[in-house]
Amino acid sequence: MTIRIGEAVEALVPDGMPLRFTAYDGSAVGPDDAPVALHLRNERGLEYLMTAPGDLGMARAYVRGDMVAEGVHPGDPYLLVAALAGVRFQLPGPAELVRLIRGLGLNHLKPPPVPPQEHLPRWRRAIEGLRHSMSRDAEVISHHYDVSNRFYEMVLGPSMTYTCAVYETEDATLEEAQAAKYDLICRKLDLQAGQRLLDVGCGWGGMVRFAAREYGVRALGVTLSRQQADWGKQAIDSEGLGDLAEIRHLDYRDVIEADFDAVSSIGLTEHVGVRNYPAYFSHLRDRLKPEGRLLNHCITRPHNRPQETGAFIDRYVFPDGELTGSGRIVTAAQDVGLEVQHAENFRVHYARTLAGWCRNLVANWDECVAEVGEGTARVWGLYMAGSRFGFERNEIQLHHVLATRTDGTGRSGYPLRHSFGA
Repeated sequence: MTIRIGEAVEALVPDGMPLRFTAYDGSAVGPDDAPVALHLRNERGLEYLMTAPGDLGMARAYVRGDMVAEGVHPGDPYLLVAALAGVRFQLPGPAELVRLIRGLGLNHLKPPPVPPQEHLPRWRRAIEGLRHSMSRDAEVISHHYDVSNRFYEMVLGPSMTYTCAVYETEDATLEEAQAAKYDLICRKLDLQAGQRLLDVGCGWGGMVRFAAREYGVRALGVTLSRQQADWGKQAIDSEGLGDLAEIRHLDYRDVIEADFDAVSSIGLTEHVGVRNYPAYFSHLRDRLKPEGRLLNHCITRPHNRPQETGAFIDRYVFPDGELTGSGRIVTAAQDVGLEVQHAENFRVHYARTLAGWCRNLVANWDECVAEVGEGTARVWGLYMAGSRFGFERNEIQLHHVLATRTDGTGRSGYPLRHSFGA
């Protein structure tokens, strides 16, 4: 007995579809007047859905273009993400499940090749190298960041800053907010001309160049991405900052210099691995001189319980990425002897930042597709819109944790009150 695809979807969503779903066999489910619709275009898309039920199968079909969204732009499918958040899938009993599978066709249970943008599953990565080993970290960082510098220029904007901005006013632009973020970090670190700053996971060198240019510090940045390092070095030369700023293609664990006045870590902790926090914070502490400051900026969860990253994010965006709560960050820093002086949540700022990146992707869609291909551009639109939704819903957060290397006599160099206006 043949079953139409819409009938199968209806059976899997007992509470009803809040969006319109149509399929290549002419079937449909969901309200006719829904502002967003999903259309399954072909049998390969059905095979993705049947062989990887859930967000991974849907992501594969969407990235391949076998399932398309109507009513939203692929560079900013925020309304699609919000609509799908209201969908509750529920597998039926064994007998009904067998009926659905047979009705849709057993021939659709052969998995098609995965999209080229998809990274290996966790178990395959485990075979090829220990999680968060230097070699495996280098490979997964390259997967995410070595996409195309030109693509990032179009999405991130002139600042080339791929971390949460700080919006000081409601009408601040993305570029103004990114500059405000760097300035706030510099003030939290109390940077003074002539001091030495280490920026780990420096990306394209935004913090390094800002601190050198605006605060006159001697800044060293390190990144595992070769493309980022090359771009950052050229930017340093073009701005005439070569006497103050330097970027190295280097793992932060290979930095042996010490006696830095300050260390900034902006978006690196997500790649470190929670079990490696003691070694991570110990290494950063040892790079500081007594009374030096550390600013740790990273995405966090609203709780401190263990939680694996979802399949789409792990396979397509941040392989091996791990998040935990700010409490775990603070604990790890304290356990290695750092004195935590201040913590701050920028959750709503990251939602705004992601909305700005999506606007850039939409505005530059054709050029972005020409640069990296439509599949990769679709991955980024879906990832950024989904992340924006997560920050808005308080499913993820972004924290600054400011700490000092307080010496054995209790001297921290920290003032009686914060000097950065918070």
